[in-house]
Amino acid sequence: MRSAIDPSARLVLLASIALTVTACGKKAAEPPAATPPAATASAALEGQVDIVAWPGYIERGETDKNYDWVSKFETDTGCKVNVKTAGTSDEMVSLMTQGGYDLVTASGDASLRLIRGGTVQPVDVARIPSYETLDPRLKEAPWHFVDGKHYGVPYQWGPNVLMYNTNVFKTAPTSWGVLFSDQKLGDGKSNKGRIQAYDGPIYIADAALYLMSTKPDLGIKDPYELTEAQYTAALELLRGQHPLVQRYWHDANVQVQDFTNEGVVASSSWPFQVNTLVANKQPVASTVPAEGATGWADTTMLHAQAKHPNCAYKWMEWSISAKVQGDVASWFGSLPVVPAACNGNDLLGAEGCKNNGFENFDKIHFWRTPEARCATQGDACIPYSRWATDYVAIMGGR
Repeated sequence: MRSAIDPSARLVLLASIALTVTACGKKAAEPPAATPPAATASAALEGQVDIVAWPGYIERGETDKNYDWVSKFETDTGCKVNVKTAGTSDEMVSLMTQGGYDLVTASGDASLRLIRGGTVQPVDVARIPSYETLDPRLKEAPWHFVDGKHYGVPYQWGPNVLMYNTNVFKTAPTSWGVLFSDQKLGDGKSNKGRIQAYDGPIYIADAALYLMSTKPDLGIKDPYELTEAQYTAALELLRGQHPLVQRYWHDANVQVQDFTNEGVVASSSWPFQVNTLVANKQPVASTVPAEGATGWADTTMLHAQAKHPNCAYKWMEWSISAKVQGDVASWFGSLPVVPAACNGNDLLGAEGCKNNGFENFDKIHFWRTPEARCATQGDACIPYSRWATDYVAIMGGR
């Protein structure tokens, strides 16, 4: 892990980002065909590329000089990289819909919304030579490969882990139940007011995943494909969780502070926060419980009206070089989409991919945009628009 990173510098990395809820209904008609930049008249580089990204995903050495995968790209190409960070998938969808950006590092719960809405366009993988080096499991993943077209380039992946305080849990929790039911923890105290839940509608899938194991009679086959009865059961579980929740988190920096100073001892989280807290010498560890985990496999997607497509293509190629992939994985606590990046990277280290959970791929139910029409339930699934509306109500105690 990144114990050499200056803890005080790490804590200022992220800014608090407000949640913008952008809902999506049933599967829309196919988006209007966009002309890929491959067909543009000029291959001249435009001098800049504007990217919407998760915090910590694009670093230029300002927080730690060892973590800089922007400066050399700018020097080599003359394309200045401008980054707008977003803290939720809903905010990313909103920013891309407004326009003015070339690329977005979209998670699976945003990518289908962007595709169905015609906000992003197919990419020409022939212009991205390193595409062949990608993990075969991700080359045609359903959250970015749609109707035989590639809508982007995989970037990083990882699990939503159960982060816990090791002073309270002497052994790793084996179930997500520590977050979903009122109970005494290892220190003899209640979990009420000491746990957190994610501030995003996609967290309904975490509840559904838990119910897949604990209530198999519900017949849940996929946590993103829920019938009315299955969806109702997930909502009831989350309503029961509400009195236990200290905060619904979406800002990673705030969650780090809550585990450090506010008595929070367990939560769903990202490896990024775990690594930050460990680097700050806090008593924290993480696990993937027996029920498995939801997770994210993010894709760099190209706006349908990108103003700087040639610089964007250069960035997509650069972003999946083994060196960049290893550096991002080391910094963020994620996993590279290029398996070769797991070897020979000084920052990631020989055990970096193993420590970050490379072996957990098959345990992860990767984020996807819930749609009314789905593989396991026909046309009977609850669409994302319902998820968005109902989860806001749950966070409000309704």
